[in-house]
Amino acid sequence: MARVVVTHQIPQAALALLRAAHDVDSWEGQDAPSREVVLRRVSGADAVVTMVTDRVDQEFLGAAGSQLRAVCNVAVGYDNIDVAACRERGVVATNTPGVLTEATADTAFALVLMATRRLGEAERVVRSGKPWTWGMSVLLGMGLQGRTIGIVGPGQIGIATARRAKAFGMEVVYAGRSPMAAQAQAQLAAARVDLPELLATADVVSLHCPLIPAGAPDSTYHLIDAEALSAMRDTAYLINTARGPVVDEAALVEALRTGQIAGAGLDVFEEEPRVHPGLLELDNVVLLPHVGSATVQTREGMATLAARNALAVLAGEGALTLVG
Repeated sequence: MARVVVTHQIPQAALALLRAAHDVDSWEGQDAPSREVVLRRVSGADAVVTMVTDRVDQEFLGAAGSQLRAVCNVAVGYDNIDVAACRERGVVATNTPGVLTEATADTAFALVLMATRRLGEAERVVRSGKPWTWGMSVLLGMGLQGRTIGIVGPGQIGIATARRAKAFGMEVVYAGRSPMAAQAQAQLAAARVDLPELLATADVVSLHCPLIPAGAPDSTYHLIDAEALSAMRDTAYLINTARGPVVDEAALVEALRTGQIAGAGLDVFEEEPRVHPGLLELDNVVLLPHVGSATVQTREGMATLAARNALAVLAGEGALTLVG
């Protein structure tokens, strides 16, 4: 039996799969373990089931030891994994695409509605306990019908978000390194444009691109910076369910404060769980604590896929979903 370490709590169905075949060290604490605890626990592991909050780098791989065969990330993104370092050590790295597509797209479009209709502000009015009354000009937002959504990153989640936008009567444009799948592009009547045109014309800009580090080819670090925000319409909204560092939060705060853009909806942040204090002071931004895939079914599906990836590698078979 191999030794499998699970760095954080995961659903019991996934643990049962692992325990049926191997010796499993699973984290049972309510709070996330510290980096030091994670490094100590992974020592001697043959496979590790990791979360997006775990930094899998040379230190992590060295702490695990040369017997480590697989790092199975419970996330579609894998910017927390040094893929090159894994390759050097012969460690297979996997992720969990597909199973979280619909849940994350639901969250993205929920943010679109919350931001454009000012629903976060409205909910806070009621919760404040202060007197309020219906009025023709109270908390007016932007209707979506006939507006344009710009999808940055036309992968599975971006396409699923675009489907929701289309159902609400929106036009779809997109920008990305690769074209949208032909069938989806036809169904959505989506137009491919370059990023500057998307920023200049979209009423809602929704981010679905991976985080590619600064300095790397096609880097997406601070893709939405002060210059990008200045190119957007002052009536436009920015939505981010991708990764926090895709957006320069300091620049976003300034753009929201000055009315350079109308509003934003964020499920991810540059330095999670820290949120830029300027964002907390603003009413025209909706803030969620990285809950894009947070449904019971989705999280169980993610964890189960990660477990199956670990089992496949340990059995000498090919992983179901490789990264890189």
